[in-house]
Amino acid sequence: MSRSLIDAEPAARRVVITGIGAVTSIGTGVHEFTAGLRAGRSGVRPITAFDTSGYAYANGCEVAGFEPDRWIHEQKVDELGRASQFSVAAARMAVTDAGLTPAGLRERRTLVSVGTTDGESRDLDQLVGQQVAAGPRQLDPVLARRAVAGRLSAGIVRELGLVDVEAVTIPTACAAGNYGVGYGFDAIQCGDVDVALCGGADALCRKTFTGFYRLGTIAPEFCQPFDRNRKGILTGEGAGLLLMESLSSALGRGARIYAEVLGYGLSCDAHHPVAPDRDSIARCIRLAHENAGISPADVDFISAHGTGTKANDVTEAGAIREVFGADVPPTISIKAMIGHTMGAASALATAACAIALTESFIPPTVNHVETDPACGLDCVPNEARPARLNVVQNNALAFGGNNAVVILGRYPAGGAA
Repeated sequence: MSRSLIDAEPAARRVVITGIGAVTSIGTGVHEFTAGLRAGRSGVRPITAFDTSGYAYANGCEVAGFEPDRWIHEQKVDELGRASQFSVAAARMAVTDAGLTPAGLRERRTLVSVGTTDGESRDLDQLVGQQVAAGPRQLDPVLARRAVAGRLSAGIVRELGLVDVEAVTIPTACAAGNYGVGYGFDAIQCGDVDVALCGGADALCRKTFTGFYRLGTIAPEFCQPFDRNRKGILTGEGAGLLLMESLSSALGRGARIYAEVLGYGLSCDAHHPVAPDRDSIARCIRLAHENAGISPADVDFISAHGTGTKANDVTEAGAIREVFGADVPPTISIKAMIGHTMGAASALATAACAIALTESFIPPTVNHVETDPACGLDCVPNEARPARLNVVQNNALAFGGNNAVVILGRYPAGGAA
């Protein structure tokens, strides 16, 4: 399908993003997040979420100064784990940013689709500690109740008072945010729902940090995607929620449109528990292009998964070149700024792509010194680049071979910057 045919699609079948909620280490809310992306701000700081004694190094991208009471009004904040607090707060931000109200949403059929890697593993860490110290009968019942991963989506439903709603929590690890966006795209396009709140959320926890640390993939100081001397990831936390609706709905209420969701692709190769597979990633990109009705030549920049590990960056760059050939567009990774936020990662990257389309700039890959020749990409080093953008691609790769690629387009296509 060509772009002209996409533009001719009935407005009821076209899906657009009209609201963005973001909780990140470089800024909370769409305006602060945008400013952080444009400035190439770094969210790196020493981890305080858990005791880091015994680790040789423990930097991360922790959210500082988060005030849940500012966003969570209809339930007790201390009955929600930190990841659920992020998720609920980002959802309310997205609704407000879209010019809607909870009362308005209650009149619509709604999907809440939240991806995650760890759920409330931060609380599970504490529960395990309590059980070791005092036995199962001494577990904190409030902590036990809020450790359920489903609260990441159920908390949104409860906070907004939604009635005609489907709520799902998607556990496809580091690609889960894009899976959530794809789920919402299908639900709106098929007419199953009127509006969707989609994205991902995760909080820093000892379990995941230690797992990556033992794999030797935690960077000592900062994350350097596609750099010759990259040393690994930094774990991060936060949430990205997108309010999506049909184009006809958005136009009917005069909403501001960030971007159009053109399509997506999924692949699950199960090739290896942790190692990415080049052919599967390339297949996923091609599926996304086909679903979106575009060709590689249409893509103006790629938001890569770009974790900063030796294996991921070379493999992902190879898959990109396999699809794009010699004409690879600028390819960046915002993980250099916000760390690897696990289930929130691709949702925040999709939000960044939507912002880039609206604001006409490509976010930078910070901490960059020298591009690895084995990657061979223009990663927009260290400074944002002004650019007129029409189509952008967001890659997400996860353990177990769970890959998800989302394609966004400027609305209106070819419109003024």
